[in-house]
Amino acid sequence: MAAPTGRAVAGAARLLARLQATSFSIRTSSATISSAEKVPRSLWKLGRLNHVAIAVPDLEKARSLYKDVLGAQVSETVPLPEHGVYTVFVELGNTKLELLHPLGERSPIAGFLQKNKAGGMHHVCIEVDDITAAVAELKKRKIRILSEEPKIGAHGKPVIFLHPKDFHGVLVELEQA
Repeated sequence: MAAPTGRAVAGAARLLARLQATSFSIRTSSATISSAEKVPRSLWKLGRLNHVAIAVPDLEKARSLYKDVLGAQVSETVPLPEHGVYTVFVELGNTKLELLHPLGERSPIAGFLQKNKAGGMHHVCIEVDDITAAVAELKKRKIRILSEEPKIGAHGKPVIFLHPKDFHGVLVELEQA
């Protein structure tokens, strides 16, 4: 292959200079964003799936199913009165299942089980690196948060729940990583 001529090198340099000076645009369904515009970076980052929560009408039966039938490592039952639930965690290697059962009549899980007698998926929990920044930004974006401030969750870390109507019918829990 022959070496480029001075003319070819000069032409390539002019093309590169034009490309660098050009403001490219990306068309989306709602707007055109110019690369010259600064897109603000989020102050927080979404992390890994921490757990999927399942509401169960019989906690001991569900616990036994995962432990004795499937052979999973299963935690002891832990009451969380501030959330109105009993919890059991099932270890899966890359994530966990959280089995939820009502603790008291005012438990949100009691209401869920009234509508879903056999139980079912209740929420997904995703870790965030800065829950305070996440709450502030989500409020600015008009995402409904189900409590004014984060509460301490089952893992001893701050958590918040996001309204399912804002997330296509899924209740989302965010937990400080």
